[in-house]
Amino acid sequence: MSLNVEHHEPRVLPSEKPIRLLDNAGHALRGRETGGFELPPVERLLDLYRRMVVARRFDVQVTALTKQGRLATYPSAYGQEACEIGVVSAITADDWLFPTYRDSIALLTRGLEPGEILQSFRGDWHNGWDQHEHRTAAMATPLATQALHAVGLAHAARLRSDPIVTLAYLGDGATSEGDAHEAFNFAAVWQTPTVFLVQNNQFAISTPIARQTHATTLADKAVGYGMPGYHVDGNDVAAMFAVATAAVDRARSGGGPTLIEGLTYRIESHTNSDDPTRYRAARDVEHWKRRDPIERLEKYLVSEGALTDDVRTAIAEAGEALAARTRDAMSVSPELDPLELFDHVYATPRTALAEQRAALEAELAAHSEHAREEVAAR
Repeated sequence: MSLNVEHHEPRVLPSEKPIRLLDNAGHALRGRETGGFELPPVERLLDLYRRMVVARRFDVQVTALTKQGRLATYPSAYGQEACEIGVVSAITADDWLFPTYRDSIALLTRGLEPGEILQSFRGDWHNGWDQHEHRTAAMATPLATQALHAVGLAHAARLRSDPIVTLAYLGDGATSEGDAHEAFNFAAVWQTPTVFLVQNNQFAISTPIARQTHATTLADKAVGYGMPGYHVDGNDVAAMFAVATAAVDRARSGGGPTLIEGLTYRIESHTNSDDPTRYRAARDVEHWKRRDPIERLEKYLVSEGALTDDVRTAIAEAGEALAARTRDAMSVSPELDPLELFDHVYATPRTALAEQRAALEAELAAHSEHAREEVAAR
């Protein structure tokens, strides 16, 4: 992948129409465009709407905190809420999620607290939560590595007759990695209960999708591995949830893996250190802002009489409460022990690592002694 390379090529979207259950105006669709999937009940869609609105408030708050310098970096998922939340809502609390660095709002939906999610972005710790308790792996920064972990855990669980499903999130750039190929292939060969979500936000940092693949859609890649692949409107949470639910049910019943491509768009920059104006045009961003996933579902819920003023107020208040908790969590200075760097590296301590730990411990002790002497001399 290239970073901040200036090229404003015309955006060419796949000619294959994605599966949709709601159009951009929030109207329910029928016929071929739905791919045979049914619109979820209004109650479920209202819950997904609430989750998306609250998640966006969290995302906006964290972006603001990053600009204030309270976090080292933050990859926003603004505009990708339908993919993030629609799919993770299809798995159960016993299933496992394997996220990427951009999937904070999926973790939020999974029940993790802001302080737990953001520890790594502040540089406090590699991972801020108990992975076994939450059935959620660490957010993977290396592309596609978590997909192999998802397949391995799913295979092991099946050997133990544990009826769980694993869900692996990837970006479009990750599909260009060898680890993704290996994960897709092993999942199909072993018929593991794994669902792969590829969020095609059309840029791998600054590399457009047209420079990564000549395939009509990323979902087409599934054919070569012998598993189903679905090309879905990633800004239609109803479609994302319906397709993901079917894939999870198929995996749990022994039907094997599924690849879901959600066609969406990254509204914000790759991270706070990125300048997207160097590789994409403002008109493209504005085009996708008009396809906002929250506004689309909102129109449908209003037409169904499900989104009242009272409900809106309650959701907004929940979002503000979460934003306040997030600010509070990032205002607390952590107590960090540099020696923890050596913990959890090897099950059996290695001599070389023990020597490095002892050297750092001695250096820290000398630094502390020097600091005390300076204070005493004042």
